[in-house]
Amino acid sequence: MKKIERISVIGAGQMGHQIAMLSALAGYETILQDVEEKALKSAEEKLHSILDKWAAKGKIKDDEKMAAFHRLQFSASMEKAAEKADMVIEAVVEKLDVKKAVFAELDKLAPRDAILATNSSTIVNSLLAEATGRPDKAVNMHFFFPPLIMDCVEVVMSEKTSKETADAAMEVTKKMNKTGVLLQKEISGFVANRILGALQREAVYLYEEGIADFKDIDLICRKALNHPIGPFELMDLSGIDVGYFVMQQRYAETGRPEDKPFACLEEKMALGHLGRKTGKGWYEYGAKESAAK
Repeated sequence: MKKIERISVIGAGQMGHQIAMLSALAGYETILQDVEEKALKSAEEKLHSILDKWAAKGKIKDDEKMAAFHRLQFSASMEKAAEKADMVIEAVVEKLDVKKAVFAELDKLAPRDAILATNSSTIVNSLLAEATGRPDKAVNMHFFFPPLIMDCVEVVMSEKTSKETADAAMEVTKKMNKTGVLLQKEISGFVANRILGALQREAVYLYEEGIADFKDIDLICRKALNHPIGPFELMDLSGIDVGYFVMQQRYAETGRPEDKPFACLEEKMALGHLGRKTGKGWYEYGAKESAAK
């Protein structure tokens, strides 16, 4: 198995910055890259805030926190991020053309034996590996939001992903103290998001048909099904744009009407109401807590 010592994460958004910290906490020399300096600065501030709270609660020792930040670098240069990486984890926007462009660039910049992983929540790695000369070293490592909290990682192989690559991805997942589940066959959306998507489709159908208000649907899911949060609350938490792009990609692949983005999501995208990160989605959010609570 290839020994992984240096990991680079491409994209400092809500997933990427936390994946990078998981890497640093696991002992890997880590670079978090983003083309936007503002995004890197925001990522660093958020990570300090999270780990400061952990330290205050005794969840992490001060020396462990300092060591993790010592191992973590921030860079706007993809070349710097990729040139010495043993593994690169892509965590950019959930759009096939953007991810393929990133993979093509990484293929030029990263060492020939470097593993190229994607954190995509729905796009299979074979579609991205087409842009590279190393399909055997491409793999999905789908972390769940928020990565520092959620335990599961779906590791997905294509027909061309080597066992060595999959084993290395599973080992990294283990060192990050996460539960890795290996899927040896590709399918768009993998397992969790296919099940979640079915739930959300039915929830939106019930809402759009006027059967129940979205707040009541969330309430029923929490009280009757014992879900920690309802489907509409989860859309707000994950980002309505993320779910919208996932549905766009699925619809582009299948052409099935049921996979087309919901009309209500189209409306929220047009208004810029993307959930918690914009202060409004299905619910409105104050500085400290959501109106849903």
